[in-house]
Amino acid sequence: MLNAKLKEIQTSLEEKISHITGLSQLEQIRIFYLGKKGELTLLRKQIKDVLEEERPKAGQMINDVCKKVEHYLEEKKLFLLNKEREERLKNEILDVTLPAKRKQLGHQHPNQKILEEVEQFFLSIGYEIIEGPEVEYDYYNFEALNIPADHPAKDEQDTFYISDQIVLRTQTSPVQIRTMEKGRLPIRMIAPGRVFRSDEVDATHSPSFHQIEGLVVDKGITFADLKGTLIAFSQMLFGSDTQVKFRPHHFQFTEPSAEVDVSCFRCKGKGCKLCKGSGWIEILGCGMVHPNVLRACHIDPDEYSGFAFGVGLERIALLKYEIEDMRLFYENDMRFLKQF
Repeated sequence: MLNAKLKEIQTSLEEKISHITGLSQLEQIRIFYLGKKGELTLLRKQIKDVLEEERPKAGQMINDVCKKVEHYLEEKKLFLLNKEREERLKNEILDVTLPAKRKQLGHQHPNQKILEEVEQFFLSIGYEIIEGPEVEYDYYNFEALNIPADHPAKDEQDTFYISDQIVLRTQTSPVQIRTMEKGRLPIRMIAPGRVFRSDEVDATHSPSFHQIEGLVVDKGITFADLKGTLIAFSQMLFGSDTQVKFRPHHFQFTEPSAEVDVSCFRCKGKGCKLCKGSGWIEILGCGMVHPNVLRACHIDPDEYSGFAFGVGLERIALLKYEIEDMRLFYENDMRFLKQF
């Protein structure tokens, strides 16, 4: 009787498996035959009612059928999984012969590229890079730089005032004052950073831009040291054949002061649109540190002297990459940025 029941279970299983189309149906059949209350599980529990001498044989018969059921179920499961995978691959329509998509990597902004060139040059000749706050005291931004209260540079039309004594810095020169105040001489430094001025936005002006200020203070520093440094700096930027010209000028915090021109690297001094036909391009201002500035920082001008210079980072980038509109640096237009 047990043998007949087992054959019936096996035949029934084969019939049901042949009609299965999904894994969920297969799981239901497994539970029906092998679960806690399944057909074969119940038969195992009935072995105790079989004569003692027939129990081993009955148990073996049930185990054999259980193994066959598990085998049928596993075979059907693999068949269904393979079929499901084939259907998924057909729907995905993946063409492995297509070339891979090139990964888009970011790169440096033209301002950053120029900044790193400048920093590497000055680091190579013994300078250090020092940064300072963008929100600055009026004292550091003006007074300590020999700019009195009634000076035009303090006009509200040019400066962003947060309060009577606090401004958004108009230059990075305050970093030089803070460094000199520490009294650690000699000093060889550059101070790159963002500055703010109340300018209208156009092709060559912006209310926020970047400057690099340089400062050297030591015993025996002369204007010749300043000239030699800026000539080497200009030739690093624009080529070894670049000529440099110093024109007398006036800055409140340097005496004597000068503006620096370089020979046009496009026309080699012959005259073109870039240099407006003059053969020369203005790039920066400089001079010997004013004695009043040294005194404000408790440095004796009779014992120490120094030079300072300031250059606009965007100004260099506009010239070096021959860009006509400064606004392109800030618009995040990928068509422009991908060129660098």
